[in-house]
Amino acid sequence: MAVNKISSTTHFFQQPGGGEPTTGRWTPHTDIYVTETGLVIKAELAGMKSDSLEITVEGQRLRINGVRPDCCRAPQCSFLVMEISYGPFETVLDLPPGYDLSQAKAVYVNGFLRVDVPPLRKQPAKATKVPITEGV
Repeated sequence: MAVNKISSTTHFFQQPGGGEPTTGRWTPHTDIYVTETGLVIKAELAGMKSDSLEITVEGQRLRINGVRPDCCRAPQCSFLVMEISYGPFETVLDLPPGYDLSQAKAVYVNGFLRVDVPPLRKQPAKATKVPITEGV
């Protein structure tokens, strides 16, 4: 089973004139594991509100993005150390086949976003009738 994490870099930019660094898109730390009930994706997103998060599904690709604000920084400050990423973030995951992303459920609690994805249920083969038209 393979999972491809498409976006995985953080870029830091120095402001002109030596101001505080700003960040481009950053990628949250993410765990992905399998349980008896399916696949679990857990992203570390402290300091967020659930309405600031967006999850989209495209085939077997799961995209998590949003913006983490820095609400408690003083307007005039000079960083000595900056290890916490703020601003826009995104993680894109190509998930393995066998999981039903259309049935995924997400919950955000205590700074962690958890997405549970159940296994794909195999539909029993249904007997169907094929219509026959009268030939000429």
